[in-house]
Amino acid sequence: MRLVFAGSPAAAVPSLSLLAASHHHVVSVVTRADSPQGRRGVLTATPVAVEAEKLGIPVIRSNRLAGSATELVQQLQPDLGVIVAYGGLVREPLLSAPRLGWINLHFSLLPRWRGAAPVQRAIMAGDDVTGATVFQLVPELDAGDIYGRMTATIGANQTAGHLLESLSGTGAELLLGVVDALADGSARGEVQRGDVTLAPKLALADGDIDWTQPASAVDAVIRGVTPEPGAFTTIDGVRLKLLDVAIARDAARQEPGVIDLVGSIVLVGTATDPLQLVTVHPAGRKAMDAASWWRGRDGAPALALTSTEASS
Repeated sequence: MRLVFAGSPAAAVPSLSLLAASHHHVVSVVTRADSPQGRRGVLTATPVAVEAEKLGIPVIRSNRLAGSATELVQQLQPDLGVIVAYGGLVREPLLSAPRLGWINLHFSLLPRWRGAAPVQRAIMAGDDVTGATVFQLVPELDAGDIYGRMTATIGANQTAGHLLESLSGTGAELLLGVVDALADGSARGEVQRGDVTLAPKLALADGDIDWTQPASAVDAVIRGVTPEPGAFTTIDGVRLKLLDVAIARDAARQEPGVIDLVGSIVLVGTATDPLQLVTVHPAGRKAMDAASWWRGRDGAPALALTSTEASS
């Protein structure tokens, strides 16, 4: 079949690569426009754009699937549109432009976690299992019939970045299987069943840690917002990014938010077990192990502000 592929981040690259290597023909890729990245604001192409150019596939750069992007896709007369983490909605008339419409690879077990941040929200909520779903796009958000799904266990120490990387590979294989089934007419869609939960895009405030919560909840939030937008706390009026932590189940409990060096490790109190800070990123400095950061202070115990205190 003639395919148009829409995607932007690294999580969409395995799907594009697998489809391009198949017997189908990816006639064009739609991705978001180049954007400033890093401290220097270097204009950078999306990972999908970089991969498409390596593969020799024409690229349409557009931050909205509308206007000229719609016209260009219509001119290509694709059999099927495939979207993986593009970062925008597909609306009419583009939704009906391909002969078979559009399918979406979504990194959750729909209808749980419809929206922009399903992997992150699943970890933050303490889910044990997630997966990927390929479904037919319809006007309602992530609500179309399901063509295929796969499940995956969420590891106790997995961050959103690690889990998304894993799902992007296995999800790509699931996606190709659905495309093949649509091509030979064997695909059968099933209506979504179950409770709907929403996974809105994360904001910086989602990474502001509330130490009055149980250790398991704090750990889940930190893993869910890593690497983006990142977890942080405020100490002595300065923001400290939390890159790697661990629940210290054998350590003595301490007051929520109290941070101190206990033996050779840095601990922060929560509502239950303390949390060990393993790797941190102080403002204006490089990432370092927490003990080195602590030795750079005056050595006195400090108070890590909760998200409520930080905003008041």
